Amino acid sequence: MYRQHDSDRATAKNTAKTLLDLFPPTTPYSSGFLAVDDIHNLYWEQSGNPDGVPILLLHGGPGAGASPTHRRFFDPDHYRIVIFDQRGSGRSTPTGSLENNTREFLVQDIETLRKHLQIERWHLFGGSWGSTLAMSYAARYPQHCISMIMRGIFLCEQEEVDWFLNGMRTIFPEAWEQFASFVDEDKQDNLLDEYYDALTGTDQKRQIQAAIGWSLYEGACSLLLPNYETITTQEQKNQAIALARIEAHYFKNEVIPKESSLLNHVDTFRKIPTTIIQGRYDVICPIATAHTLHQAWPEADYIVVPDAGHSALDPSLRSRLMEATEHAKTIRP
Repeated sequence: MYRQHDSDRATAKNTAKTLLDLFPPTTPYSSGFLAVDDIHNLYWEQSGNPDGVPILLLHGGPGAGASPTHRRFFDPDHYRIVIFDQRGSGRSTPTGSLENNTREFLVQDIETLRKHLQIERWHLFGGSWGSTLAMSYAARYPQHCISMIMRGIFLCEQEEVDWFLNGMRTIFPEAWEQFASFVDEDKQDNLLDEYYDALTGTDQKRQIQAAIGWSLYEGACSLLLPNYETITTQEQKNQAIALARIEAHYFKNEVIPKESSLLNHVDTFRKIPTTIIQGRYDVICPIATAHTLHQAWPEADYIVVPDAGHSALDPSLRSRLMEATEHAKTIRP
């Protein structure tokens, strides 16, 4: 079902009055590290109501990691909020590791975490790459999914990767020029290979330069109103390296071929109650992909937010996500 909220048709002034804000900050009541192989230890945490309905946040990237802000999309009185950092991301160790880092391993990690926390079924909440993981997990383990809330649909197919690397220049030419300037002009037709080589090479100075260039490019294109941030602290640099390394790794090695598209698995998770929320002006994950998923899966609730980009923190998009987590309370676990 495709729908738009009446507030989305109102003036910006009136819409602003109806926007939902995030829930107040919370702190985890439990956390730890889960060894999923001989290399990777995943950071996980639980907050909210220990006896509540479990909901799992799947962060984007791949490689972006989760943050305390992510807890605030969920009512802490109702939900048992589960958050973890995927392999090589955030607080998981080793940071930025590409070894044994594949979509298949990440899906198995989610299931390992579910068993570790002794959860029978949970809601899934994920945006961008998090939507890729949500559908990948639901295709394998639909019996463990109460519902899904997905934002900024990404199928991890080649045309989406090509758009990220080159297509976004049509909307953000200045950001792309800065991104491409890291590479010699005669090699800018192979941005992914050049960045990947730098990000996985032994020249640490060049690796940091590549990571900053990649992360600033993505950040500038994520918001409806561009935000040209700076990366100065060591913590920011470490986060940038992890994000850029893992994204470049997935874009180079883990693209899903058309014959294996997640669209081919919709029948497996078709009956899971799902809300798809898409920013009309999402440049990172253009609406065409969400529209294609909607056509293949008309039973899912499809909401286009007309004044939002990619970021979950764009006010209108944030509000629609909050409405979806509130609505999910009505779904029987």
